[in-house]
Amino acid sequence: MADILLVDDDRSILRALKIGLSSQEHSVTTVQNGQDCLSKLMTNSFDLIILDLGLPDSNGVEIVKKIRRFDDIPILVLSATHLESTKVDALDNGADDYVTKPFGMAELNARIRSLIKKYGNRQLQQITELNSSNQHNNSTIICGDFCLNTQHYQATYKGTLLSLTAKEFKILAYLAQNYSKVCTHRMILKEVWGEQYNYETEYLRVYIYRLRKKINDSEGKILQSNPGIGYSLNPN
Repeated sequence: MADILLVDDDRSILRALKIGLSSQEHSVTTVQNGQDCLSKLMTNSFDLIILDLGLPDSNGVEIVKKIRRFDDIPILVLSATHLESTKVDALDNGADDYVTKPFGMAELNARIRSLIKKYGNRQLQQITELNSSNQHNNSTIICGDFCLNTQHYQATYKGTLLSLTAKEFKILAYLAQNYSKVCTHRMILKEVWGEQYNYETEYLRVYIYRLRKKINDSEGKILQSNPGIGYSLNPN
């Protein structure tokens, strides 16, 4: 039902949650510290993160802040801390929900369903906005084996439909529109994230990595890197 990244340093909690969530047909990946959490996010796609605040290597709120620099994935904080100030701090810094321990699996599953639905609605809103901005333009971009429909927000590669997030699609569409040309980090960041993200090249690195995985381009022959400069799409 959902791919969940579970972050907690308590092995018993990890075991119990993995059993409980797997019984609801969720796919669960577990890690025990903040650094492993960030590493997993940079190399894999998840639908939701369940995050404990009391991690051995970092404060959970700091992890939330770091995630929000490059990803808008739903974050559900699961913590033993009942202090209102801690809850407010986590929510103000990017967490989407906060559940205190002990908790019931029925409630947790309800929160998960709600967050995934809200995230889906956010993605749909981004798609609608893109469709609106592109309604007067040619809606199809053909670039080698890529075919992108900007009106229906769909992309295929070698005839296979790609499962892309809104930002992944925008990056691929921008590079396809400028294929074989080097697009600088700042150009892509401005196009996809906006002016205020001109120097956040780490965001871009993560999304390029994900795109390469989805088109089986682990060597970067199609989505090519130009170190210190930017990226180019070379479909041939």
